[in-house]
Amino acid sequence: MSRAGHPGRAPVRAPGIASPAAARAYVRSLVREHWRGPSGRPREEAVVDLLLVVSELVTNAIRHGGGLARFEAVLVPEGVRLGVHDHSDVVPPAAYGRGALPSPGAGGGYGWPLIVRLAREIRVERRREGGKAIGVLVPLS
Repeated sequence: MSRAGHPGRAPVRAPGIASPAAARAYVRSLVREHWRGPSGRPREEAVVDLLLVVSELVTNAIRHGGGLARFEAVLVPEGVRLGVHDHSDVVPPAAYGRGALPSPGAGGGYGWPLIVRLAREIRVERRREGGKAIGVLVPLS
């Protein structure tokens, strides 16, 4: 996609993504080279939020989802739609919550609350071929 709002030109499935760092690099490059909103390039804070969501989604798929099956990033006028597919059919109860922060001293559990706070249109669906797909929209404007 050469400009936001011109669907079909950006790669949908990101090739060779196997780590959070690779996913972040791919999305940063995609946004830097192709995304333009109504006011031009996105604010750096919005890109940092996007990269945090990318990192958390991919990390969760690797740590809790039996591995990353597929990673997708699509530019849209509002920002970036991300899709992360993993190999686990288990949908954690937190996926349907409001993103409550863990108890102090819990030692983890901040990833999903961050995703809930920074992303929109969050969906979690079981895939026919096994595993699940998580889709989110991260606004850039």
